[in-house]
Amino acid sequence: MTPSRDISRLLEIMAALRDPETGCPWDVEQSFETIVPYTIEEAYEVADAIERNDMVDLPDELGDLLLQVVFHARMAEEAGHFDFGDVVEAITKKMIRRHPHVFGDDTVRGKKLAKGMWEKIKAEEKAEKAAKYAEAQKAAGVEEVEHPSLLDDVPRALPALIRAIKLQRKAARVGFDWDTAPPILDKIEEEIGELRHAMQNDGEDKVKEEYGDLLFALVNLGRHLDVEPEAALEAANLKFFTRFRYIEKALAARGANAADATLDEMEALWQEAKTARPPDDRDPR
Repeated sequence: MTPSRDISRLLEIMAALRDPETGCPWDVEQSFETIVPYTIEEAYEVADAIERNDMVDLPDELGDLLLQVVFHARMAEEAGHFDFGDVVEAITKKMIRRHPHVFGDDTVRGKKLAKGMWEKIKAEEKAEKAAKYAEAQKAAGVEEVEHPSLLDDVPRALPALIRAIKLQRKAARVGFDWDTAPPILDKIEEEIGELRHAMQNDGEDKVKEEYGDLLFALVNLGRHLDVEPEAALEAANLKFFTRFRYIEKALAARGANAADATLDEMEALWQEAKTARPPDDRDPR
């Protein structure tokens, strides 16, 4: 087996790895469920390489992510559900259908695709998918098929902050939303009060619930302020990282370290870090 630029070689490699007799024991024992965490991790590693502008690492990371797609497709093919070709056909069909201004006839090509048309196409796709799901459920003997929800296509596997904002955006499309940001600040204050009450009077589960409600309200505020929660939190992470490194370096210059320093010493250095010139080194991750 030799490397190749052809996707068929990757499919051959995955088939060999999954061979029950001669394949890799680890690959053979995997399932959709066990592979999901790796799929998510690889997507994050792609994002990290892009953030670092590492064009040497990016092809490797994209390859790792592509391998995840091939892995899932191979397991589906073994179970008789679909194969890699079906995956490619599905995405090419979707892209052509969603871009009539590029791939359509002369009456729509070259025209700017209106948002309303895009939403109409997506709605049609969702209706078709719901119909196929209902048909599959009935074929499996499920007599009463659950009514589909507007929120069904927001994946549960998404990071919680991203999923929260997507759920809120979906609900907002049908008018379930605040008109402006200020009332959300009132809601945040209300949630803080409920969290305080839970901390003083309730158990761990209630505290966790109220803390989650507060986070959800903060995400909603970010949406109305046109601030992506994930990006805002990452910026805060980097700021914390940079300032804490300042503390560590300052202590090291004195022959000390953070483990031996007092909280007052570290707090004083933290205040210094807030006004110090940002260092050239960034979070290495």
